[in-house]
Amino acid sequence: MAEKPKSATTLALMQFASGGCAGFVEVSIMHPLDLIKTRFQIQRGPDDPNRYTSLADCFKKMYRQEGPMSFYKGILPPLLAETPKRAVKFFTFERYKNMFAYGGYLGQPVIFTLAGLCSGMTEAFVINPFEVVKVKLQAERQKLAQQKGTFQTAREIIAKDGFGLKGMNKGLTATLGRHGVFNMVYFGFYHNVKGLIPELKDPKQEFGRKFLIGLVSGTLSSCINIPFDVAKSRIQGPQPVPGEIKYRTCMATIVTVYREEGFLALYKGLLPKILRLGPGGAIMLLVYEYAFEWMKKL
Repeated sequence: MAEKPKSATTLALMQFASGGCAGFVEVSIMHPLDLIKTRFQIQRGPDDPNRYTSLADCFKKMYRQEGPMSFYKGILPPLLAETPKRAVKFFTFERYKNMFAYGGYLGQPVIFTLAGLCSGMTEAFVINPFEVVKVKLQAERQKLAQQKGTFQTAREIIAKDGFGLKGMNKGLTATLGRHGVFNMVYFGFYHNVKGLIPELKDPKQEFGRKFLIGLVSGTLSSCINIPFDVAKSRIQGPQPVPGEIKYRTCMATIVTVYREEGFLALYKGLLPKILRLGPGGAIMLLVYEYAFEWMKKL
């Protein structure tokens, strides 16, 4: 039975809904690794009394000191944000892709790359206030039951610093860099490589082909954009000296971390980030594509 033709508006709504599904599934599965990534990024040097020495050390200390539910600290902001965030990500990617393709002046590799960059920066504006709250909750080390709620934390930030670059939009430039660079590589690599490798007839093999390309896309993007991620966590997380703002802007924070802690400090949290956004990146792309195809058949 042939599919009914869908209007442009209906297809756009389907893309938005499919992106929301992709975000919800990904964050529900992968949030603990995002939390651990943040913990590594906000610790500073050997003199940090709460320093984690390895991924396993972080897991053990959090489990013993904060309880098993501590791995889901700060999950409500991304759950509330991931649906609109990923919906915006995939929806705007399709819109930017059509915009850059208009007139036929640009080749496909450039179109996918530019569309990814623009969709990532658009996504950053949507997600940054949620990131501010999430990082604050993730940085706190008391047991989950003793922690303030998401909405209470957000109200306190707004009451103290407002919605500006000192409050709910703290670290916006770093978030723009993180999401812009990630999505530029993520979409550019995935769609260009997917077009070069022939589709497979067997559904399981085709699923594996797409998952593998998505896995590499997420991993590569994570490796390239992590200095912006570290800067974002430092700006949005607790400052070294309470009451003094050391980390203010994206590039200044990157330079400060490099000078004080060395080049490798800009890659703190890379392992949990890859463990999350490698398979997480594949999950998002596959959920989006399969959800969109399913909706088109309704």
